Amino acid sequence: MNTKAIAAVIIFAALTIALNLSPIKFPAPYAPFLYYQIWEIPIVTAFLLFGTGVGILIALINTVALLVLFPGGLPTGPLYNLAAILSMLLGIGLVKIAIERRSFENEAVIASLFTTFGTVFRTIVMAILNYVLLRFPPPVGYGLQEAVIIGYVPLVTIFNITLALYTIPIGYSLAKTVKIGFKFLK
Repeated sequence: MNTKAIAAVIIFAALTIALNLSPIKFPAPYAPFLYYQIWEIPIVTAFLLFGTGVGILIALINTVALLVLFPGGLPTGPLYNLAAILSMLLGIGLVKIAIERRSFENEAVIASLFTTFGTVFRTIVMAILNYVLLRFPPPVGYGLQEAVIIGYVPLVTIFNITLALYTIPIGYSLAKTVKIGFKFLK
């Protein structure tokens, strides 16, 4: 990892952790135990600016910080967050690879594809993980019954869709803006 990548990891990880621990969060009106936050935006931005390794490393550092500082209601909650962000980055990354191979340059279409694939991957992975894991007792899940899980998964799905629908476009816009301002970036 070069100096530029190390500096990016340090700066973006610090920003992500600060935003994650900040009071900037809003409970989802349909599921007040889920919170809309903006901490994933710097991860998406760094992923698009500096690549897969940097984005994943920032997500991992954030997860470790949360496990130590503020795991939330479920001690393994930060691991759920990690699965959500990594699955979203996978969707974005697959589109990024396809776009780079074809030298595609339509910004509106690129932003739409990133958002669509990132949202779909995140939503599917998190629906499956929640369906499978919530039945286990803490610290893995909440020991929920099947009927409760079936009621919970649609709420998680709505949450993951709506969160990705603002996180990805904002992260993409920030990456494009930073890239224009700093020509030394990829």
